[in-house]
Amino acid sequence: MSIWWSLHLRCEAASVPLARRMLLGTMETAGIDPDISYDLSVALSEACANAVEHAATTGTGPDEYRVTASIDDDRCHIEVTDSGPGFPVVRGPRPVRTLHGHSSYAESGRGLFLIEALMDHVQISNTPGNGAVVTFDKSLKPPTGTFAQAS
Repeated sequence: MSIWWSLHLRCEAASVPLARRMLLGTMETAGIDPDISYDLSVALSEACANAVEHAATTGTGPDEYRVTASIDDDRCHIEVTDSGPGFPVVRGPRPVRTLHGHSSYAESGRGLFLIEALMDHVQISNTPGNGAVVTFDKSLKPPTGTFAQAS
């Protein structure tokens, strides 16, 4: 099975649940395991919230972002592209992020950590002059070693 869709959304908080519902509806229609669908929807919500927060504040371009999702056989691939300033460039080794490394009172800063924790592969990059791109994917097969409950 192969499904593909793309949304162009305004950088408004209301766009985040819209993208999430679109993904969850697609996953349900395709018969994807609800736990896997949930992980993908959390990662998508975090990436969209990041785009809304950072791209809308720049005033340097259209206040919009794009979500592209595809399901090919047993893998879901999602890309969130915004027109904001992009992520800060870190020279040298990338610092290790830990959930405990953030203040328990922080209202933000955990989104990329969650995406990396839930997905199989994550790529974060800047497009010069055009914002950030967060790309991630996950296998749609339940992890091995799981078993179905008896009816």
